[in-house]
Amino acid sequence: MRIHIATDHAGLEFSTRLQAHLAHQGHEVIDHGPTAYDPVDDYPAFCIRAAQGVVRDQNAEVDALGVVFGGSGNGEQISANKVHGARAALVWNMSTAELARQHNDANIVAIGARQHTFDEAAAFIDRFIATPFSGEERHVRRIAQIAAFEADGSLKPEAR
Repeated sequence: MRIHIATDHAGLEFSTRLQAHLAHQGHEVIDHGPTAYDPVDDYPAFCIRAAQGVVRDQNAEVDALGVVFGGSGNGEQISANKVHGARAALVWNMSTAELARQHNDANIVAIGARQHTFDEAAAFIDRFIATPFSGEERHVRRIAQIAAFEADGSLKPEAR
């Protein structure tokens, strides 16, 4: 699987370790930056480029997911979600990692590098990558509603 990664200065050391971890598992890792420590860098461009890579690959039917992280993961998730077709989920435990994929078909995981040990975060990311989307009708329907709003601003809730 191709994994697009982005961070900020708070996650640079984590990024280096994670890239090695994922490559060791056989994944192709694409690093969207940063490549050098800058304590005042701006993460939005890095995370947006990673999300664009995921969406571009998935539209080309390439098996791809993304990982974005920073101090809390919040800003990185918000940035990634600005890309049309990105579904970034902030993950803080094994359950949220699994549910993000199973129920939301999230294609990007956001992690707070300052909130977890490397081993914890790597385990969340591994679970996220390994968990397939359930394909259940209710989840497909809800994702379609989000995509419709994203495409044209329409709210088309199903009668339930």
